[in-house]
Amino acid sequence: MLKYKPVIYRDFYKKILTRKNPEEMIKKASEAGLQKTLSAVDLVILGIGAIIGSGIFAVVGIAAAGGNGSAGAGPALVISMLIATVACIFSALCYSEFATMIPVAGGAYTYAFATLGEFAAWMVGWVLMLEYVVGYIAVACAWSNHFMQFVKGFENYLPAWVVNPPVWLIGDYKSVADTLVSTGHSAASIPTLCGIPFCINLPAIAIVAVITAILIKGTKDSTKMTTLMVIIKLSVIALFVICGAFYVKPENWTPFAPNGLSGIFMGAFVIFFAYIGFDALATTAEECKNPQKDLPVGIIGSLFATTIVYISVALVLTGMYCTSGPIDAGFLKAPMAFVMELAGMDGAAGLISIGSLAGLTSVLIVLQLASTRILYAMSRDNFLPKVLQKLHPVFKTPHILTVLVGVVCIVGTITLDLNKAAQLCNFGTFTSFIIICVAVLILRKTDPERPRPFRVPCSPLFPILGIVCCGGLMLCSLKTLKTSASLFLIWLTIGVIIYMMYGYVKNRNAEICYSEREIRITKEDDKECVTK
Repeated sequence: MLKYKPVIYRDFYKKILTRKNPEEMIKKASEAGLQKTLSAVDLVILGIGAIIGSGIFAVVGIAAAGGNGSAGAGPALVISMLIATVACIFSALCYSEFATMIPVAGGAYTYAFATLGEFAAWMVGWVLMLEYVVGYIAVACAWSNHFMQFVKGFENYLPAWVVNPPVWLIGDYKSVADTLVSTGHSAASIPTLCGIPFCINLPAIAIVAVITAILIKGTKDSTKMTTLMVIIKLSVIALFVICGAFYVKPENWTPFAPNGLSGIFMGAFVIFFAYIGFDALATTAEECKNPQKDLPVGIIGSLFATTIVYISVALVLTGMYCTSGPIDAGFLKAPMAFVMELAGMDGAAGLISIGSLAGLTSVLIVLQLASTRILYAMSRDNFLPKVLQKLHPVFKTPHILTVLVGVVCIVGTITLDLNKAAQLCNFGTFTSFIIICVAVLILRKTDPERPRPFRVPCSPLFPILGIVCCGGLMLCSLKTLKTSASLFLIWLTIGVIIYMMYGYVKNRNAEICYSEREIRITKEDDKECVTK
């Protein structure tokens, strides 16, 4: 590598703007060997499985009542959801156009490479890793919390050590320390390993390991499991809406917007976490049977279906519980189960806990699937080691990447804060959505003749509205979520450093090696001609 150093940074600005030809992307993707197993129905199920999860079962309480540095929307949560949906729709249309035009793995990362260049592509991929991997860790921790809550319902049938295990076996250090202090104990009682407090989240580790094994076996099997999870959680949500509707008190809907526009927009930002997932479908393009037709159906269909579910839940939830007065902590952690218990329907609350587990499990499947496919595409473009491209000899899945993501997530469950993770995921998602809308506008100008099986209607108006909606929600949140915004900027800075020290150098060396190989082949051909 040293002999290439003098020319590595020649034409720096030109190199970082280097774009990939979509035709070359599609050709390389066709040689990758990923199995095409997903239909339109599979994609809709995966989309619903990714979207309906921790957001509607947990974050919806914070969006309605406020907390963690944000004002609550109150009953106006319905308006917040509509705002978030509108912002998603514009971006979803842009994703659909790209997914049908460049049906390869990588999603927004790949689309940025085709329109904005190498550096922008890396940064988009880096942001998507924040969105999917950090979000995956957060959801795994939430799954652990719901699982332990579910197990407590069997305290008369299970051993005490299962129902009430030591707290250091079911959480990260911060949550364990807080729990011990709140119960009058000292954090010093936590066991140590080589002088370091030892905490491990066994339920989270177990579910990550199971999902990793399922995804190694293939996307079709993961879709079957996701289908089961989707059926369970939709049935439970239907139970909540139907039963809860009889306990709605119209007076709980007044005042409709207790915190005014500020609460509505902050509610939209917070509840946006509940919509994350439909964009993950674009990362499965290489595994779709007919991506030009099926991907738009999957992306837009799953978004509309979940919006109807969310609005129904919001109306019943805010009608059953007053969100403009003092708020119980139980409402912020598990709002649907909490209000059902208040109404005296303990059996329904238990079923909702089962639905929560199902919802979180399906989200975990899709987020890990999306993160591995993005990393797979990035390794193919010399941003990550080539060994990560290796496919399983039998299942034809990127098993090394799948295991790597699983290990990273297991480590992350030890230290991650769920609320901060949700906020960071939102910042990353908004950023990627804005870039996709910009990229559609650019490619319409730079490559207008390229076939587009699906076209964003009313362009450039809709992409511009997508930029305005996502950017506006980000700006509104900066006033109150300063810590998360700072962490997001730090994440971006780390991404720039990694690109400069590894990705840029790796790509330039690859170009030089390719050029030398071409020159050598040309000389050998010339020599052969002279000999003849």
